[in-house]
Amino acid sequence: MKKSIILVLAFTLVCVFALCACTQQPAADTPATEEEPAPSESAATPEAGDEPAEATQAAADNSSLPALQIASKPMTEQLILVEMLKAVIEQDTEYTVELTKGIGGGTSNIQPAMEKGDFDMYPEYTSTGWEFVLKHEGERLSDDELFAQLQQEYQDQYGFEWVGKYGFGDQFGLAVKKEIADANNLVTYSDLAAITPDLIFAAEPDFYERDDGYSALCEEYGYNFKSTKDIDIGLKYTAINSGEVDVIDIFTTDGQLAVADVTVLQDDKSFFQSAYCYTVVRQDTLAQYPGLKEALMKMDGIVNEEEMTQMNYDVDVEGYDEKEVALAFLTAKGII
Repeated sequence: MKKSIILVLAFTLVCVFALCACTQQPAADTPATEEEPAPSESAATPEAGDEPAEATQAAADNSSLPALQIASKPMTEQLILVEMLKAVIEQDTEYTVELTKGIGGGTSNIQPAMEKGDFDMYPEYTSTGWEFVLKHEGERLSDDELFAQLQQEYQDQYGFEWVGKYGFGDQFGLAVKKEIADANNLVTYSDLAAITPDLIFAAEPDFYERDDGYSALCEEYGYNFKSTKDIDIGLKYTAINSGEVDVIDIFTTDGQLAVADVTVLQDDKSFFQSAYCYTVVRQDTLAQYPGLKEALMKMDGIVNEEEMTQMNYDVDVEGYDEKEVALAFLTAKGII
């Protein structure tokens, strides 16, 4: 009996030890607790002032757009203005700008190139847009009425928009060689009529094509010039100072007026309409280049007639570079 009890106890102990051995695992086999992976740099919380990824991508996309193409007519005023446009756009946006300066024929060649998409923008005058491009004849509207209709027709017909009125007015005028004006006591346009058969008239090609240009002027004042010449805007003063021609059309902000050997006559019948300068821009360009219109609007109202005339004088007479003059003006105004 005792022997049987001992055997049962021994058997029980063996089972207990075996069971313990099965349920226990060596420490080396225990799987290690996974550590949390360290956050990557891309997942790091952005610090204050960091640009969101979307903004950075947008800037990169904008900087990869083609360079903006800006044209100008062959006149000092426009050479200065396009340098201003380039400086402001490149400062305030990611875009680059290429300038094509002094295009011969002015609007007559720039307008078709704008329509084809060769250029994105250029400075233009309201009277030129109204009379030369849109071919309005004989309509006398207030400046506000004219601009509202001008803007609408440009958008409807060409997909162009007039942006940022620079602030100065620049009207056409007539200048006569001073010795001729003095000898004939010329003061007004009407005074000139009697001696036009003895005189040579010169103007840029645009002026002969405008509905408010040469033909209409002659009809209004009874002019009958001996002959006419086509001369680019920048060469007219050289021609009249040298005696090659006797009468030229002028712009009232021309810098050379201060030193040219001419007399500016009075438009006694108010033939020439007011002309204000804006930037004419393709609307698809404004849509493709975010922020461009806001940059262009920095030019709104920054230049008056006296300032524009002085800048023209600095380039034409004093010999300063147009870019230098443009940047100095923008700096003085706090624009750049």
